[in-house]
Amino acid sequence: MKRILVTGGAGYVGSVLVPKLLARGYRVRVLDSLMYRQTSLIPFCLHDGLEFMRGDIRDEGAVNQAVDGVDCIIHLAAIVGAPACARDTRTAQEVNYEATSMLSRCRGRSQGFIFASTGSNYGTVDNICTEETTLNPLSVYGISKTQAETELLDDGNAVVYRFATAFGLSPRLRLDLMINDFTFQAVRNRQLIVYEKGFRRTFIHVHDMARAFLHALENYERMEGKAYNVGHESLNFTKEEIATAIQSRVDYHLHFADIGSDPDKRDYEVSYEKIRATGYETEIDLEEGIRELVKGYQMIGLQSPYSNVESW
Repeated sequence: MKRILVTGGAGYVGSVLVPKLLARGYRVRVLDSLMYRQTSLIPFCLHDGLEFMRGDIRDEGAVNQAVDGVDCIIHLAAIVGAPACARDTRTAQEVNYEATSMLSRCRGRSQGFIFASTGSNYGTVDNICTEETTLNPLSVYGISKTQAETELLDDGNAVVYRFATAFGLSPRLRLDLMINDFTFQAVRNRQLIVYEKGFRRTFIHVHDMARAFLHALENYERMEGKAYNVGHESLNFTKEEIATAIQSRVDYHLHFADIGSDPDKRDYEVSYEKIRATGYETEIDLEEGIRELVKGYQMIGLQSPYSNVESW
């Protein structure tokens, strides 16, 4: 039975991935700092296959302990997204690049490495993106992820996933992702302001992201040493198309503005032929994902510490 280390395993993707790994019979060690005080893995503490280590991915002692005895590392731990990285560029560089480099040095050559990278590494692109498209990251997020994946690919023993923009519900919910945010604004505030409405990007549901890691584990030998765009052409939409799709399920006021910009300048289409050739396909489409989000947002309430009234 394979033993898997999942760094950042209590995060947005990890909280969906870890239960899938356990269900497949893997023994899973999670290394996570719990920086958001998340409790998403508590329901699985009874499972003998789960081991949890609380620690910082920048701590070499914790990393050496975490990699000991595992067969493969799924590296999710990161400061994710351009805004979060811009708020603290030093931490972003330490976590996204320097800690990734250190993690790779601490493992043995027989230990596999699957790295969660990002389509933000492409920057501004005029044509359809393939894995051969020159990387031109424009944000600290993209730059730090590009440095990390370049080093891993030069080393050879790794699978690099350049994910489309994530969406969907997770036990460690993120509201900063575009579709998640747009749907939340529509459901909770009944209004949404959208800038750069014609900008186009591709999306992937968080459950399909988790499935992609399972796919890499099961096909590691023929996939290692390569980078793969992960998503599907059918999930390529403009911001306007996303907002309009939400309107088909939620009655809200939609306004398109001329102000604001995306620091990653993501406005392109992506080819997913390379990973499809390995046998991987996404399963959840935009309509299903929006339906899930609307249903989920009706179940949660967010309360301001400065208010005496629960916001529903």
